Amino acid sequence: MELLFPIAIEIFCISAVLSFILQKVKSVSHFTSSGLSLIGSAFMLVFAGYILLTHTVINVVLPTSFPLFTLSFHVDGLAAFFIFVIALIALPATLYGISYLKPYYTQYNTGVFGFFYNLFLLSLFLVVTSYNGLYFLFVWELMSLSSFFLVIFEQNHPSTIKAGFIYFVMTHVATGCISFAFILLYLATGSFDFSVIKSHAELIPMTIKSIAIICFIVGFGTKAGIIPFHIWLPKAHSAAPSHVSALMSGVMIKMGIFMFFRMFLDVLTPTPWLGFTILFLGALSSILGVLYALSEHDSKRLLAYHSIENIGIILLGLGGGLVFLTLNYPAFAIISIIAGLYHTINHAIFKSLLFLSAGSVISQTHTRNIEEYGGLIKKMPYTALFFLIGAIAITGLPPFNGFVSEWLTFQGLFKGIAFEGMLIKAAFIFAGVCLAFTGGLAAACFVKAFGITFLARPRSVESQHAKESSFPMVLSMGFLAALCLVFSIGAPYVIAQLRVLVQALGSFTRHTSAMVPAHEKLTDLAALNFNTMGLLLGFTISAAVVYALVYLVSHRQKTVIGSIWECGYTEITPRMEITATGFSRTLILIFKGIFRPTKQVHVEYVDADMRYAPTKTVTLGISDIYENNMYYPLVKLFHRISIQVKKIQSGNINAYLLYIFLTLIGLLLVARYYL
Repeated sequence: MELLFPIAIEIFCISAVLSFILQKVKSVSHFTSSGLSLIGSAFMLVFAGYILLTHTVINVVLPTSFPLFTLSFHVDGLAAFFIFVIALIALPATLYGISYLKPYYTQYNTGVFGFFYNLFLLSLFLVVTSYNGLYFLFVWELMSLSSFFLVIFEQNHPSTIKAGFIYFVMTHVATGCISFAFILLYLATGSFDFSVIKSHAELIPMTIKSIAIICFIVGFGTKAGIIPFHIWLPKAHSAAPSHVSALMSGVMIKMGIFMFFRMFLDVLTPTPWLGFTILFLGALSSILGVLYALSEHDSKRLLAYHSIENIGIILLGLGGGLVFLTLNYPAFAIISIIAGLYHTINHAIFKSLLFLSAGSVISQTHTRNIEEYGGLIKKMPYTALFFLIGAIAITGLPPFNGFVSEWLTFQGLFKGIAFEGMLIKAAFIFAGVCLAFTGGLAAACFVKAFGITFLARPRSVESQHAKESSFPMVLSMGFLAALCLVFSIGAPYVIAQLRVLVQALGSFTRHTSAMVPAHEKLTDLAALNFNTMGLLLGFTISAAVVYALVYLVSHRQKTVIGSIWECGYTEITPRMEITATGFSRTLILIFKGIFRPTKQVHVEYVDADMRYAPTKTVTLGISDIYENNMYYPLVKLFHRISIQVKKIQSGNINAYLLYIFLTLIGLLLVARYYL
């Protein structure tokens, strides 16, 4: 079983090369690439399952000719869990892409797409298994560059190129912060190897550790899309092909979360302020993410903002766990960390399902604007059903998996609220209120998304002539929809596996007092006793009772079909239906201090006789306060600085020689100081 990992790595490499070589024969290249990707992902899924079930730890160190750079692979429970998540989403996403990319054959090079797609999957698996700082940065950059080329795949659209450019800049700013953090840890420990850093974790000076942690938060937080480092995420996720969006939202942004767990819970010892910082960032991201999603009418941007929201929920679990660890309450920490990990895989499943469902609609309507949808439940019944399942799961309602992990997150926050210290109590109350508020707004958002998209009458010609997607696309969505139920029913088993995984992390194994035996029945861990079968049985009985009551009341009533009053109009048109703007207008105005909405009204007189009932279109514009008040001023500042710096390029060779001389003098002074 252990050989499955290197075999899968080779399969992805071969698939990338073949896809590039066969790029002129687009259909052959695409099917070959997709088929090998499916095989490699299946091998990784089996490998991860084996590691998780047997609790095996694999360490492989391959030295290179470059100093300090080693190919260090480390597969423990945490790495195996994320390998499992990646492979679980890669399988349906790849299958979905077989049909989804067919219309692209005439416009774009799908062979090059297959090359970068396989490199992207390969880099994801390598990131979670890397255990050396320099090697990690190499595969991290491979992941960033391959995903960048996937984002700009539809390069004929200027908005796509702009989205890719913003993503490219932000991801390399993040890489710069991560690199600086690893350099600081190297200066403190003398090694880039995570195992050496882990063994010296308690000896690292607090100042160096704090600066490194801040850099990690900025770097990995940017990749995860937490607020305020999120500006690339809605743009890039909406620009990429839908199955790539599913991978980026369901898996790639989790690489930042993975490194949060790896560095803060396994390699380094948490600082007293770290847990509260993560808790605050999680609360901020969850509430603002869902608010921005509520204002969106672009189906994929709406889902992208919900990724920010759910990353915030994951951080609430991680932040709570870090706070409990610093307070020496390991049992409470286990509850919160398990909640964060459980929501990681749950979000990967239902968010990928929603992106694939949105892509199914886009492939038929050729637009991302939900205002032009409507009535698609009759045209695309399977897509509508699967989108509804994903919507129920993401809003945290039973009987699907989102309810379980959000319930566990609430349990962890309630443990913190019970503390006596006012600061701790206030922090957990704030986080709990934000999480509760987030759940309500998420429900409102997906009522809008599902209702405007699938109900009422079609609002465009494309919606009127839409049809159900192909079998591979439907099968992929159905597989993920089934997983939403499986990871709800199997919650007790999943929690038991995650508990073993969490207890093996460095923060729990460094001190014997922090160990919580798996067989011990502690009252502190009573929150983990989640009876999903009882919940599902109760839900089924309640649904059966409601159905029986409705049937008893209405089965003898006759259905009469007749004309309805049309308010004086000659016929009812789609313009009389509620729009996404109208649905979310009230909430946008309530939070106008955040959204800063601008209203545009367009009045059109269709008929002179109808001048007292004109056609009125109201558009609410929303401004991003982070772009306007944080990033745009920074861009302008760097632009002004670059203009001044450009003046040193005088074209005079004597001046350039002077620059070289001064640089050499500076380097000699630095070398003498350190040596």
